Amino acid sequence: MNHLSDRNSERFPWVTLVMLGLLAIAGSLLVAWVADVRGVSQLFARLQMWQDAPHWLLDVPEISRQYLLLPTLALVTIAIAVMHLSPVPQTWSRVVIVGILLALTLRYLLWRSLSTLNLSNPLDGAFSIALLLMEFSVIFSNSWQLYLNLKVKLRTREANRLSQAVLAGDYIPSVDILIPTYDEPAAILRRTLIGCQALDYPNKQVYLLDDTRRPEIKALAAQLGCHYITRPHNLHAKAGNLNHAIAQTSGELIAVFDADFIPTTNFLTRTVGFFQQAKIALVQTHQSFYNTDPVARNLGIQNWVPQEVEVFSRYYQVLRDSVETALCYGSSFVARRSALEKIGGFVTDSLSEDYYTSVRLSANGDRVIYLNESLSAGLCAENMAGHILQRLRWARGTLQGFFIAANPLRIPGLSFMQRLAHFEGMVQWFTSTFRLFFLLAPLAYTFLGVSPFNTTFAALFYFFFPYYLIQLLSYSWLNYRSRSALLSDIYSVAQCIPVSLTVVQTLFKPFGKSFQVTPKGTSRDRYQFNWSLAFPLIILLIATSVCLLDNLSVLKPYYFSSNGLIPTPTTQIAEAQWSFFWNSYNLLVLGVALIVLVDIPKPDIYEWFPLQRIVKILPQENGREVWGMTAKISEAGTQIILSETGNFPEYFSDTVQLEFVESGLQLSGKVLQRGSQLSIQFQEMDDAQYFQLVKLLFCQPERWKPLQTPNELRSLFLLLIALSQPLKPAYSWIQTQQRRICNRRHHQIVTRH
Repeated sequence: MNHLSDRNSERFPWVTLVMLGLLAIAGSLLVAWVADVRGVSQLFARLQMWQDAPHWLLDVPEISRQYLLLPTLALVTIAIAVMHLSPVPQTWSRVVIVGILLALTLRYLLWRSLSTLNLSNPLDGAFSIALLLMEFSVIFSNSWQLYLNLKVKLRTREANRLSQAVLAGDYIPSVDILIPTYDEPAAILRRTLIGCQALDYPNKQVYLLDDTRRPEIKALAAQLGCHYITRPHNLHAKAGNLNHAIAQTSGELIAVFDADFIPTTNFLTRTVGFFQQAKIALVQTHQSFYNTDPVARNLGIQNWVPQEVEVFSRYYQVLRDSVETALCYGSSFVARRSALEKIGGFVTDSLSEDYYTSVRLSANGDRVIYLNESLSAGLCAENMAGHILQRLRWARGTLQGFFIAANPLRIPGLSFMQRLAHFEGMVQWFTSTFRLFFLLAPLAYTFLGVSPFNTTFAALFYFFFPYYLIQLLSYSWLNYRSRSALLSDIYSVAQCIPVSLTVVQTLFKPFGKSFQVTPKGTSRDRYQFNWSLAFPLIILLIATSVCLLDNLSVLKPYYFSSNGLIPTPTTQIAEAQWSFFWNSYNLLVLGVALIVLVDIPKPDIYEWFPLQRIVKILPQENGREVWGMTAKISEAGTQIILSETGNFPEYFSDTVQLEFVESGLQLSGKVLQRGSQLSIQFQEMDDAQYFQLVKLLFCQPERWKPLQTPNELRSLFLLLIALSQPLKPAYSWIQTQQRRICNRRHHQIVTRH
């Protein structure tokens, strides 16, 4: 296979040159302004005059013009009513909400750009314009996503129709299942291999691609009936491993799973049917994760919020698919071999080989589509260091696209809409830099005397509050309850500094880092504080606290005057007001972000799943069987709630036989805890039993049900509890109450059975 060479921009880094050119122009203007160059000074003076005397529509209405408040109130009321009538976005409700948001966005942009800039001096002006440009960038991204919301198309019905030929046996192309691995533990690989062998599809071959050439992994592949492929070098990391395997296999279709991803049994029957359409080159599916991400776990809210990356699968991919720009994740996808061979295989010159392979396929005239169904689950990063490492790799890999031949902005064959969608996705990584600036901006007011706003608190309430309120209320509604805005900001703040550094480094040295695998399958028996990640946030937290105290010292005499009357606000009071609220919010998110960076103990390497399965417990010797229902199951054991009142019968010894009624799985176990709720540790099982157990835990169709994110008010409540009780699971008292209710329900269900 001819693997195309992508790297050509180290000789001509045009993106870096463009950005440096823009910074040079901005710097020249600022220097000319400071030097009081006549033309430049007059320009900014004229702009300041326009800011001081805006059009009457961009001013807070007087008492005689209070009717201007009515449209804003009406839009807010309509938005709330629509989301109440349509809890899940429909075409009509999407159009209404998007229309309201776009109208408020336009109103806010006009007010923000024509009425709020402070250009009275170069320092204030530089901060004011920089803040505005960053806001514009974020608003562009949000507005583009709003537009794509009007074009959403889901493919479940299409999959239902096309899968009929596969289920009937009329369309059964050969499928090679490739599992690339680099140093992952054998226990993780074993689950994945079993899941791939359990797929309900006759014409398949499973290949384990071992880039560490380990004898025990070769033996594992042979034990599970899989082919083993290795190579003498690790050139081009995962992409090179896949390309090497493609050259040695021959299936019409290629399915790829990361070493920790386990498919459900219907993965191929739901995806292969799409390839009856000749132009389909790749079908990417939704990715779920069967462990909790470290941010939610460290806050103790893992039972209440979805995975951080869920928003990409449940929302962004759906939007991108509407304009034929769905991305390949690198796992849980099926591709047409001939389409991959036409583009020379997987792109090898970016850490995001999956992303730019899908770009190349689209540019070659083929289609990359997205099926929003959770047909597999894997392991996400298990600690904050791994979580950040993974994000840094994604950031660097995505931004490397500006420097390779597969750059979606200039590769031939893409439409304008596709290029715009890719551009928006690539520049999203710059929002981490903007988020860092938003943390620093209110500090500049206290320490440097910088005031980036020329406005009043009343104007903020009139123009900013309605815009922000509707954004906040509709955020999780639009993304199918996959993420709340407040919780999203916690993730952003926790990683904004290392990601910002990586973004800057990539622009100047895009290929300076090699591929690093995220550690998986780890455990720890103690708390661990990520000092290197936390130290800059601690500095920001202290500085923000100082600024907040300074704001209070300014506002206290104003609100608590000796005569009891609140005087007319001055410019200083207005500045202290917006600074106070901004610093208060920053203090909250910084405090929670620091708690996030304390990794809590994870002594168990196994994940426990809240699966309810009817189980029959048999004694080793004479005695009556006992029935119950599982509350939790893992590969190591189970917790069972008995259907009968009272404790576990005394005639049972510590060793029992378990039969899971629905699946027929039979296991032996050791009773570790007796009573009305049993804790049982599974004893040694043979290959057939373990195969059945893995299918029960990971492979059942519709196994991975998405969590719904809490609303913004409840998210705030969760974060406040986490902040007030660091290192303790937030909401633990509610979990205790719900566990009691759940136990009663288990008892009722088993009794009826």
